Amino acid sequence: MIVQMMISDGGSLSLSQLPESLQELLTCELGAIRLVDRNTVSAVADEFVSELEAIGLAAPGTHDGAVRALADHLSPDLAERLRTQLASVRNGDHWPRVIALPIDRIVKIMMSESIEVCAVALSKLPVAKAADVLMKTPGDRARRITFAMSQTADIAPDAVRRIGAALAHDYGTILPLAFEKAPVQRLGAILNSTATDTREDVLEGLGAADPDFASDVRKAIFTFKDIALRVKPTDIPNCIRSVDGTVMLTAMAAALSGDAALVNSAEFILGSISQRMAGQLRDDAAERGRVNKADAEAAMGEITKAIREMVDTGMITLIDPDEADDDPQ
Repeated sequence: MIVQMMISDGGSLSLSQLPESLQELLTCELGAIRLVDRNTVSAVADEFVSELEAIGLAAPGTHDGAVRALADHLSPDLAERLRTQLASVRNGDHWPRVIALPIDRIVKIMMSESIEVCAVALSKLPVAKAADVLMKTPGDRARRITFAMSQTADIAPDAVRRIGAALAHDYGTILPLAFEKAPVQRLGAILNSTATDTREDVLEGLGAADPDFASDVRKAIFTFKDIALRVKPTDIPNCIRSVDGTVMLTAMAAALSGDAALVNSAEFILGSISQRMAGQLRDDAAERGRVNKADAEAAMGEITKAIREMVDTGMITLIDPDEADDDPQ
């Protein structure tokens, strides 16, 4: 009734700022009103005016309004992040924020939310991105989600909007992290510099407590034994160029007399450098004889450290063990 009175008097209302669901409800309510007696109109107007006069403070009332009101008073980084989130929302539609999420976060939605919500989310994604997400979702769950898509034909638009808003709220904001690297990378870096016995003991304990995490940590670890499996032969000369000659000799002498994995990596290195240098190293290693364990681990650690430094600077790329397993050759 108040809306009708205001527009009848030529007033302008910014009803478009309301969520579409409320605009639709207001339209239905207004459509149900036909004739209202004068006393009722006066009573409604008096009540409305009384409520207005009782208001002592008017706040934005919405998340978007709060962002606009506080943007100049927040820290620059937070203000910019909130503005970006606000710019991605159009007419109450939060799906652009969800669609823009990286693949790994959308896969997390697929693994955490109900099957029905996942079916709606997958339906909103561009085809190529949806296919990528589906490939990274475990088979049984992926099949259940795709089956649930067949039941989304009659879902109400408002329900889809509310699902988008909820997903954007839960997954669209990346909170500041205490650590730059993931736990797997941090632990892998620590174990890279740990003595072999300690490293294997830790991995054995992790394997019993959390097999998946232990498997990921093993992939993040790069030791001398991994050289033959994960370094390209053409990268070896550049990798060992900065390694001291005495250290290189000690590592080769220890590795060539070690277990099969150490011998394999030593032979891989020797096969990736010039025959003259390889022959000299092999002869000197034979003359060197037995190397104590501490010196052996320190020398091999220097070689792997040199390789990891080149990886960190982007000069070389290690071979992914999972991709290597998939190689038909």
